[in-house]
Amino acid sequence: MDFELTEDQRAFADTAHQFAQTELAPHAAQWDAEAIFPRETIAKAGELGFCGLYAPECIGGLQLPRLDATLVFEELAAVDPSTTAFITIHNMATWMLGTWGTDEVRAEWGEALTSGQRLASYCLTEPGSGSDAASIKTRAELQGNEYVINGGKAFISGAGATDVLVLMARTGDGQSGAAGISAFAVPANLPGIHYGKKEEKMGWNSQPTRQISFDNVRIPANHLLGHEGEGFKIAMKGLDGGRINIATCSVGAAQGALGHAQRYMQERKQFGKPIASFQALQFKLADMATELVAARQMVRLAASRLDAGARDASTYCAMAKRFATDAGFNIVNEALQLHGGYGYIREYPLERLLRDARVHQILEGTNEIMRVIIGRRMLDGDAPDVIR
Repeated sequence: MDFELTEDQRAFADTAHQFAQTELAPHAAQWDAEAIFPRETIAKAGELGFCGLYAPECIGGLQLPRLDATLVFEELAAVDPSTTAFITIHNMATWMLGTWGTDEVRAEWGEALTSGQRLASYCLTEPGSGSDAASIKTRAELQGNEYVINGGKAFISGAGATDVLVLMARTGDGQSGAAGISAFAVPANLPGIHYGKKEEKMGWNSQPTRQISFDNVRIPANHLLGHEGEGFKIAMKGLDGGRINIATCSVGAAQGALGHAQRYMQERKQFGKPIASFQALQFKLADMATELVAARQMVRLAASRLDAGARDASTYCAMAKRFATDAGFNIVNEALQLHGGYGYIREYPLERLLRDARVHQILEGTNEIMRVIIGRRMLDGDAPDVIR
């Protein structure tokens, strides 16, 4: 068991750190305040390979292990969790298209996505289908050599500003459940696709979120990803990695917040001395650091399990997502508290980090659903000995 990073892994992390400081840090507050979606900056990230970190090499991806991808995402999220989170979603959708897409779909979209010149959204959630993802109602019916899509999606990151939608739709009858769901690559500008208003959100303001409606949208049959009925399996495989990604964004936000808090404690004086001299605040910093290291190691363990194709990888991904997003939010909140009133104003980045990190406990499966996944597995007879 080796906890040390390799030379290549450190190089990826260092490159991401430098990119975050030069390309994200100077603009993150403005993007948040003015709800700017920084496509040009995301394209620059694509030039470094950050838009196709674990996508297949056949479409121009780096095909890195998920563990290596977490190193990049953490460094970016320490500065700008919102923009980083969109980059992780784009990575997930790009990986799905590259892994299950037909040759025609890969040729059209693959390298454009891994380079960041085109962007992808992931479309699973519906207005009436959140945690119960198998109950989606959006339909795709095969008519000749085309699928005709009708229905709607909700809370779609990047909607209205991206170029292709990785869409989950029902191809089976209404009683088919998860087995009746298929996955598709849908060009985002087709006739019949309509985008709702941009949602006004607590955080994640550097990426648009909208509803999408589909009214007799026609796509070629070869835009099916995998085979009919495989969509739910594809979606869940995507979400295993997505849960690691969003957990990593929480670790990154917490790391950024911890750094700000440590520096502030040494600079801020009260009662004639730096507040870093007060033991009660030292203890608070100690607990934050301890929880952050624990969260980071939980995420990296889950990523390693997923890379290895372990039987219980999904359980570990759920554990990492639940633990890291809860811990990450708490660490950012404590960092804000250490800043006192200054933490609450926008001159400092703490309130932005806090707002961005909060949604991580909800998306990619709520933390309550993560507990359901973990709890069901822990009721199996071998679980206490296997899940360790």
